[in-house]
Amino acid sequence: MDGTIVDTEPIWQRSQVELTARYGAVWTHEDGMSLVGSGLERSGEILRSRGVDMEVDAIVEWMTSYVMEHLQTGDLPWRPGARELVEELHDRGVPTALVTMSRRRMALVAAEALGARGFRVVVAGDDVEHAKPHPEAYLTAAAQLGVDPIACIAIEDSATGVQSAVAAGAVTVAVEHVVPLSEIAGDVHLTTLAGVDVDRLLDLTAPALAARAGDRAVTTEEGAR
Repeated sequence: MDGTIVDTEPIWQRSQVELTARYGAVWTHEDGMSLVGSGLERSGEILRSRGVDMEVDAIVEWMTSYVMEHLQTGDLPWRPGARELVEELHDRGVPTALVTMSRRRMALVAAEALGARGFRVVVAGDDVEHAKPHPEAYLTAAAQLGVDPIACIAIEDSATGVQSAVAAGAVTVAVEHVVPLSEIAGDVHLTTLAGVDVDRLLDLTAPALAARAGDRAVTTEEGAR
């Protein structure tokens, strides 16, 4: 969600700056960038280690409330092409899931903004035990959609997100936003979703999807011998 569907990363960054300033803690832009795509508990632990005198859960809730408050004051800052792609996928009968490390209450802000043309499933950070880059969130989403992970296409903007999707077996599209992803493993690398409709997405991912299906067929055949 954050940075892929909705451009919330600058708001998260401001929440970290404001919170650390309240406690006189040192916090740099590089510190904030290092947390992009991380689970909120890890972010809370790092902020606490830097001098934010709050429990980790309280830090997570404070930042989540800060970001939600800013999102609810106006139109959501959709990333270019993201909303259009989600809506077209719905219109063409392709089941979709929102997989995010943000809290469910915040994820629902974006999910509900899409209305009936949005996601069929939402898997948030507080729905899983292990944060990205662990594959649990993507495996959970695939299971709730009733599909094989290797038949899924995951779209991510962070290194930890890409690693999570790859570990789950999904065909992974890395869309660079605030952090470089050129050296991160993935099947497709883009700089924007603008102009990427469903047909274009399928063209880009068809080779990887076919390779996954072929590997599965070989494995099944060998297992049957």
